[in-house]
Parts: sequence; structure tokens; C-alpha cells
Amino acid sequence: MLTRILGFLLPPLAGVGAGWVAGGWPAAALGWVLGGLLWLAWDLWSAQRALHWLRRPELQDPPALYGLWFSLVDRVRRLVRAREQATQESEQRLAEFLAAIQASPSGVVLLDSASRIEWCNQTAAEHFGFDATRDVQQHIGNLVRDPAFTAYVSSADQGQPVTIVGRSNTASRPVRIAVQLHPYGAGRMLLLSNDVTAREQAETMRRDFVANVSHEIRTPLTVLAGFIETLQTLPLEAGERARYLALMSQQSHRMQNLVADLLTLSRLEGSPAPSAEEWMPVASLLAQCEQEARAFSLAIKDTSPVLKFDHGAPCSVAGAQAELLSAWSNLVNNALRYTPPGGSVRVSWSLLPDGQAEFAVQDTGAGIAAEHLPRLTERFYRVDRSRSRDTGGTGLGLAIVKHVAQRHGAQLNIQSTPGQGSRFAMVLPAARVQPLA
Repeated sequence: MLTRILGFLLPPLAGVGAGWVAGGWPAAALGWVLGGLLWLAWDLWSAQRALHWLRRPELQDPPALYGLWFSLVDRVRRLVRAREQATQESEQRLAEFLAAIQASPSGVVLLDSASRIEWCNQTAAEHFGFDATRDVQQHIGNLVRDPAFTAYVSSADQGQPVTIVGRSNTASRPVRIAVQLHPYGAGRMLLLSNDVTAREQAETMRRDFVANVSHEIRTPLTVLAGFIETLQTLPLEAGERARYLALMSQQSHRMQNLVADLLTLSRLEGSPAPSAEEWMPVASLLAQCEQEARAFSLAIKDTSPVLKFDHGAPCSVAGAQAELLSAWSNLVNNALRYTPPGGSVRVSWSLLPDGQAEFAVQDTGAGIAAEHLPRLTERFYRVDRSRSRDTGGTGLGLAIVKHVAQRHGAQLNIQSTPGQGSRFAMVLPAARVQPLA
């Protein structure tokens, strides 16, 4: 303020001094007026420059001013700079927040009070088939036409999520999306979506597994209970009693095999992957596998198919010996079980040109239709349920093979032609195969 007062007084005083020197008091009075007008003109010019600077879209490079106008312009420049910095920080935090939502495994859609899309992340775009740019301001009901979703949006109770069919759903690859609305702000809604396909499939598998195990155990138990009641209540001849006891033994062995396979699956799923540094000769594995296969062949049939083993090039493999033997024996036993007398089962071990190794079982059985091949490794899945039970299978053998292959980084390849036979091959990666000189 003192600077502005001095700036106002100096021009008139300078005019008074100059007028007094030039012509006395009349000239001094005129000098006072001219000095005041000069100060007013300079002040108006400074104000005009300041206003012109303030009208610019970007308040950069302030004009060179003095006095009060300099203080005003400098203060405005500092305030603008502080506001710009605060805006940049807010934009950066918003960008980080949106990036975090963009990376979320859940779909996020922001809806305005009229249920129009304001923003969505890429996950939601994939769940619902949105275009994150094109579909902004589109009504959500025009893009998601699932009847369950429409009923959910219009209902008063939105506390629990609703499950709808995903946009990319196909018969071979089902997709299920759980969606839920959460109110926020002034009438706005937050729509969250999650892919629950795997969870629903796991729940379905769990229910099927429990139902299958219950059924598989109940059947032999019913047979055993019936025979026991017969033995307890009826006088039987020695031959008839022996036949009943043999059937009871068969059913008890069936339950034992089922429990053993269940325990094997549980151990495979709950234990760490086999080490890639424990090496064993393939020759000993194949010899043991062949010995067990020939004993199994004699046990299940009076006339067995021809069994041939090709031990191939000598080498070592890295992994769990018990697991590999179990998987290979399951493949060979399945081939023997479903190949009729007079047929043949050929087991081979070979090194592939890319360094991998293949354990293959080729049979001349009835073969398997193409629609069954993708499901063969599911637990308890059977192409012919009655035939499988007659041959004593538990329905878990190929599930065990699949788990063993996965734990060793191997691939399970299945080829089959109805009426010509099947070929099951486990291909071990080169990192787990070491040829012997």
C-alpha cells in the first residue's frame, strides 16, 4: 500500500517541482494536474496489460508490471500454478485409480442415474461384449438382454448377485458371469461382474464326484449284502456257497480298487510336483510294467489278446517312479481290458527327433467314437457303463494318467477309430529325458 501511495504522489510532486521552476505557482498547479493525469494513464495502461494477460487461456509469461499490478499479477500466477499442480496430481491419482480398476479381474461398469454407461474396464467389456469407447452413454439394458439380468435390474432386491450367460458362451466352452449392482452417489450404480465358470464347473464336478462315488460303492455293497443275507438264511450246497463267496470276493476287490484309485488321485492332487533331478532307467520301468500287465491279462480273461512290448532305445527319465508306473500300467491294463481275445496290444517306448520321448499303447479293440474322446479323462466317465463294470474298471484310471502327465509336464494324446482300435500316448518333455550311450 505504501508503494502505491508513493507511486501516486511522485508524478504530481515531480510536476509541481518542474512547474515551480518554470513559472511559479500557476505553473506548479498545472504541473500537479499533468503529473496526476500521467500517473492515471500509466495505471490504466498497466491495468489493461494485466486484464489482457488474465484473458489468455494459459496464464504463462506475465507482463513486466510494477507496484500493485505487479503484486496482483504475481499472486494470480502463483494461485494458477498451485491450482494446475493440484489438478495434475488429481488427474494422476485418477489415472492410477482407473489403471488399478482396469487391472482388476472383476468387471466394473459405472452407470449414471439413467442406467447409461459412463465407463467400464476391459474385463467388463469382455464379459458383456462392450466396446469401452463406442458404448459410452448407451443404456445398459440395450446391450445386456439376458432375461435374468433384466429381471434383476428391475427388481427391488439387488442384494444378491445373479448369474447370466457370458457373451462369449459356446456349447463347447460355456461361460457364466455373476453380476451385482451397488448404488453410489446421486442415483448412480456400480455394476460388478465376475467369471464364475470355473467355480460352477468345480461345484458341478464335486456333486458329480460325490454322486458317482456313492453309486460305485453302493452297487457292490448291495451285492455283498444280498449274498451275506442269502448265506445266513438259506441252506446252500457247497458248490453254490463257493460261487456266492467268489462273487462276494470279486465285489470286495472292486471296492478295494476304487478306494485305492481314490487315494492315488488324492495323493497326486495334494503333493508337490515330482523333481526333475531324480533319474531312473526306463528299462526297469518297462520291465515292471510288462510283468504286471501279463499278470493282469491272465487274471481278467481266459483267452488274452497278444501283448507285445517294444522297449526302444535305452534312456533315463526324471520323475516319480511310482507315478509313471501307475500311469503306464493303467494305459496298458485299459487296452487289455477292452481288447477282445484274438486282438493285440502293442506297447512301445521311443525317442522323438525333438528330444522328447513317447510311451504309447496301441490296441485293436472296438475303438471309441470321436464325441467321447474329450471326456475320457474325466473321473468316472465311461463310454459303456455296463461293459466297464463287467470288466472291473473303476472309471478313474485315465484321470490318474492325466494327473501324472500334468505333474511331469507331459502330454496325453488319444487317437481312436471305431472298429479299428485306439492309441494312447504319453509324451514326456525333452528336459525329463536323457538317452543312455
